[in-house]
Amino acid sequence: MTDRHLLVLGDSLAFHGPERAERPSDPRLYPQVAGRILGVDVDLVARQGWTARDAWWALTKDPVVWGEYLPRADYLLIGVGGMDQLPTPVPTWLRDSIPYIRRGGIRRATRDALRASTPPLVRAVGGPFRTLPQAATDRYLTRIVQGVRMMRPDLPVALLGPAPWTGPYYPSTRTHAPALVAARAWAAREGAAYVDIEALVAPHLATCNPDGMHWSWEVHALVGEAGAGAFEPPKGES
Repeated sequence: MTDRHLLVLGDSLAFHGPERAERPSDPRLYPQVAGRILGVDVDLVARQGWTARDAWWALTKDPVVWGEYLPRADYLLIGVGGMDQLPTPVPTWLRDSIPYIRRGGIRRATRDALRASTPPLVRAVGGPFRTLPQAATDRYLTRIVQGVRMMRPDLPVALLGPAPWTGPYYPSTRTHAPALVAARAWAAREGAAYVDIEALVAPHLATCNPDGMHWSWEVHALVGEAGAGAFEPPKGES
């Protein structure tokens, strides 16, 4: 344990290994790799499928995040935005409303129908929607940085670029290239370090989890090293 911390706002890539979801403290996961290189402890705030909007809600609505993790953070690594780019055949608001259907049988049937229809529809029309529109992704990422800088104006911030994927559930990748361009532009505009993981992940997609999205331990190590490299050593340290 140290008195210095890396705060990571992430999605399932932050805690999912090549076979399953792992304990967030697993030393092989990229946040822990980055923390170990930086010589700090890791505060991970993440959930499966989280978009930039979910991270903003966590930052502003969870008192543990804004009241404990943020005040003691020495670095902030934003690891959301990658799930935003995924293609989907229905708008996000409609998909996210399924858990609120009150009859269990209807809810399960609706969820099963969406799961069954997503691959062929995405394959046929490339989506046609993103999980979160790019304008919304940019807006929520900006809110995160602006909110953080109000409380911690000198906190170093880095954005993890959207990762490539190759999977049966999301067979179209037409949304990926525009997401890369937008992420780089956003980081430059907001003064955040940009962690380009395209060349780290793409050559290893064949060894990813069978879903084509979650990474091997080798990729976690590479991404963790890149994430740590985005931060300069604090003043007075080499």
